[in-house]
Amino acid sequence: MLILILWISNDIGFLAMKKMVTYLKSGQEYMRIWPMQKQLYALFPDCRIIAATKFGMKVMPAIAVIVVAMQLQYLGLEALVQAITLGIFFLSLPLQGILWLGHRSEQVLPPQISNWYKDLYAKMQQQGCQLQRQSAKPTFKELAVLLRTAFKELDKAFTKNLF
Repeated sequence: MLILILWISNDIGFLAMKKMVTYLKSGQEYMRIWPMQKQLYALFPDCRIIAATKFGMKVMPAIAVIVVAMQLQYLGLEALVQAITLGIFFLSLPLQGILWLGHRSEQVLPPQISNWYKDLYAKMQQQGCQLQRQSAKPTFKELAVLLRTAFKELDKAFTKNLF
């Protein structure tokens, strides 16, 4: 019985790790795709999360090293475990942003945003944009692709009216 429980829990742990790796890859892709336009900052938290995650990826390694060094300097080797734990915490902060973005990219759009997505899709088709086929239940990643295309191919007067 114990072997069965360990086998099941090991299998569940493997699936959770696999899902986490999928979220990390999706989050990095979503960060690359999402258009960082000032009009979108007020509408979606994604812009702020992406900006904070990119900032964290630049700054957190240095902060982690400083925190570990300061604790070891002032508290000695007795605080080694706590220092390493804090260092790992600071290093994990950007990863948490990427995980959030990966989860967000796979979520289906809420009804209001989905209707807005469909309207924007129809307007862009009328303007002659080359778009991917519209899915029945669009995700935030599909919205990001559509918005990126809108800001890239349409003129500023048209995109200004959309927001």
